[in-house]
Amino acid sequence: MRYGIVLDEVFLDHAVPSGHPEKTERIQVLLETLAPMRNRQDVTWVAARAADESAILAVHSEEHLRRIMATAGQGPQALDSDTFTGANSYETALLMAGSAIELVELLEAGELDSGFVLGRPPGHHAERDRAMGFCLFNNVAIAAQSAINLGVAKRVAVVDFDVHHGNGTQNIFYGRSDVLYVSSHQHPFYPGTGLREELGAGEGRGFTINLPLKAGSGDFLYSKLYADLVSPILLEYAPDLILVSAGFDAHEDDPLGGMDVSVEGFVRLTQILNEVARKTAEGRILYLLEGGYSLDGLSQSVLASIQTCLNGGKPDIAVTQQAETSEYISKARSTFSQYWKSL
Repeated sequence: MRYGIVLDEVFLDHAVPSGHPEKTERIQVLLETLAPMRNRQDVTWVAARAADESAILAVHSEEHLRRIMATAGQGPQALDSDTFTGANSYETALLMAGSAIELVELLEAGELDSGFVLGRPPGHHAERDRAMGFCLFNNVAIAAQSAINLGVAKRVAVVDFDVHHGNGTQNIFYGRSDVLYVSSHQHPFYPGTGLREELGAGEGRGFTINLPLKAGSGDFLYSKLYADLVSPILLEYAPDLILVSAGFDAHEDDPLGGMDVSVEGFVRLTQILNEVARKTAEGRILYLLEGGYSLDGLSQSVLASIQTCLNGGKPDIAVTQQAETSEYISKARSTFSQYWKSL
């Protein structure tokens, strides 16, 4: 196992207003928590690298790129009610997106098997023409498109377990079949998208899988959902690369989310996704940090997820809400089975 981590103090340079949940302390706590891993021989620490304009323009409009670029060197600006930039935000956003591309290229070169980009700002809400939801550039979409353009993958699966629906990622790939988008998220909740009936359009019909969940769903439902529904779809799709929008705001202590997922629950999701990657993508799976606003919940969940990638393991999940879980999975199967024979 050759595991790559991008985690750098440069990600502290994206400034947001005092009291904003997407704060620099998110990176600071990860720097402290993961410091002991710098001595591990099976972990490669990769320097952050800026994306070039062509990589951004592969998924975003030129107008959007210029709008974010214009904030460089400027004072605090509000792009919407909760998305802000400071003098260094543009460069920091380029570094977050470019670091994902760097790990994709290291996978292709055979220097890494998997990895995690632990930076900010997050990305999955950013649409082709719009920054929103704390997000400036859509990092996972940029990584997916780069993997296809570079010949690293013909088919990419993007799995998003952030508590919020990744409307931007869905928007960018909605009409395509070479990128499968799977999202589990709290609903109703920001940004209001992600209904099960949102299935894609044209040749992309059936390649958008939305799993809206009510608040408090918890470990067992997530575990069963990923084992019994997400895993079969991913195996049937057989991607060459799996990218994970890893938001830890579904954690039970998160101040923004209303779900009830424990650290052990995130470990189980990691184990399931890694197992699929071994079967379909030669183990090639990259995690990109999205949300997660409880500092303890974030740091402990990231640490446990990385340890799972390195060491394996399958935690026990308490069996609760069985009838409700079975009913949910049955309804989801009825929606998606017309597109996926494995269901």
